[in-house]
Formats: sequence, structure tokens, C-alpha cells
Amino acid sequence: MFSRRLLRIKVLQLFYAFLKSNNNSIAKAEKELFFSISKTYDLLFYLLLFLIDFISFAEERIEIAKNKKIPTYEDLNPNTRLIDNKVIKEILSSGSVNKYINNNKISWSNHPELIKKFYNIFITTDLYNNYINSNDKSFKIDQDFIYNFYNKAVLQYDDLHSVIEEESIYWNDDIEFIISIINKSIKYIDKKQGYKVMPMFKNSEDEEFTKNLFRKALVQYNEHKQLIDKYAKNWDVERIAFMDILIISLALTEIREFSSIPVKVSFNEYLEISKTYSTKNSSSFINGILDKIVKKWKEEKVFTKMGRGLIGDI
Repeated sequence: MFSRRLLRIKVLQLFYAFLKSNNNSIAKAEKELFFSISKTYDLLFYLLLFLIDFISFAEERIEIAKNKKIPTYEDLNPNTRLIDNKVIKEILSSGSVNKYINNNKISWSNHPELIKKFYNIFITTDLYNNYINSNDKSFKIDQDFIYNFYNKAVLQYDDLHSVIEEESIYWNDDIEFIISIINKSIKYIDKKQGYKVMPMFKNSEDEEFTKNLFRKALVQYNEHKQLIDKYAKNWDVERIAFMDILIISLALTEIREFSSIPVKVSFNEYLEISKTYSTKNSSSFINGILDKIVKKWKEEKVFTKMGRGLIGDI
């Protein structure tokens, strides 16, 4: 389920942590890597539970209003469009979601005001009011509402970001990735089979890719560092960001060790990652050094690409 991009980022983060620490156990570092991935998977369910708790709070508001001593007509005849959202109902009844939440004791109970404050802000928005007053009762509009709920409301809720940062050091950069995964799961929801959450890894190949990329990057780091120093003669070596060196080293490991991944894909992936995790000038440096080393490797036949459309990519 996690994209290769996210897995590469997780490897980069632990690659950095390993080299900056006194840890000399690759096995221990690998265990930490997969723990960090599992924590990101937990975040998926925390964000689904945020929606579930939000709906529960909305239902409680309706019941409280109905039980007033002197309820109004609106109190007794509430607009239930929100709690009747068909996508939300699918998530609420999802066995895979409920099982994971219960088994892993996932809860927002330590932050009782988080949902309440969000609810009070959200019901004042055009997003909420346009939706509950719409005459369109289609499944599509329910999907669009949940998409906008996460992207235009949850993602912009600063208090949630603060709580997430406090809850786990592994979640600092993950919320946008996880919301994009939720968006996809909502888009492709199966009305017959209901809402299902995919496993952490799409398949065993992705899990092996993660493990091997991390292990081989650590083993080959010193060799790659020497190559980078050699081909960075026209750059101020002392000013080269450490993260740039790690990104180049990781890209070289992938190009060298994974015969089924096109060189162009590896280039593009790590250049994109550098835009978020390094300096504004990093992409040109990374691209330049990678290009020089890979051209030399091609001449020396250091790596081979195999598979449909890859024979010429050597």
C-alpha cells in the first residue's frame, strides 16, 4: 500500500539516523526502519479514527439537542446529512479498520478537546454547510466531501499537527502521505465489499526492496562517498549538505543493485525527494554528480538493467 516514494524516504531517514548515531548494528537499524514504517501505518488508522470520532461527536450533539427541556423544531428535526454520509458508514462498518483500531489500542482519548474544537470550527465552513444543504444525494458527492474533509480541513488543522508531532517522532512528515492514501482508498471504495484498508506493503517485493536498499546503502556508503568526493571537485566540498551525499548514495545503491528499476526512475525519485529533504540548490548538484557517476558506471558496465523495456537502460 505504501508507495515506493514513501519507502525510499523512510530508508533515507533511517540511513541519516544510523550515520549520525553511534549505532554500529545494521540489524538493529533495520528493525528501527521497519518499526518507523509500522508507526506510519498506525497514523493511517489514527486519521480514520479522527473521522469516526468526529461523526460520533456530531451524533452526540444531535441527541443532546433533542433532549433539551425546550427543544426547537430544528432540534427535533435535525439535518442528518453528515452522519448519513455513505462513505462514512462504509468506514464505520469496516471490519479491517475496527479490528486494527481495537487490536492496537488506537485512540484520541488523551486529547478530548481536539475533536470538539475541530467540530466547532468545521461547522462554520462553506465546505460543511454547502454539503449538508445540497440536494445531491449521490455516492460521488459523499466521496468528494470526505476528500475535501481531509484535504481542506484536517490537513489545515494546526492543533492536529501539533498533537501528531507530540505523539510520535515518526509522524512529523507523514500526514500528507497518509491523507493521499486515504484519498485513494475512498476513490476506489468497493460498494459490494465495503471499505478495506490495504496492508503496509503492496507485496513482498516492496518489503524486500526496502530491506535490501537500506542494507546495501549502509554497506556501500563509504565507497559511494569516495566517488562523490571525486566527482565534486568543482564544488565547495565543505558546503555540500550531508543530506545531499546521502541522497546521491542511496540513488547509486538503487541504480546499481535493482536491475528492474530504470535509471531514469531512480534519478527522478531522488531528485523529487531532495526538493523536500535538502536545500533549494541541491537538485542541480545531485543531478550533476549522479549523471557523471552513472555515465562512468555505464562505460565500466558496473550495473545491468533487465526486463521489458530495460535492456537498453544500461
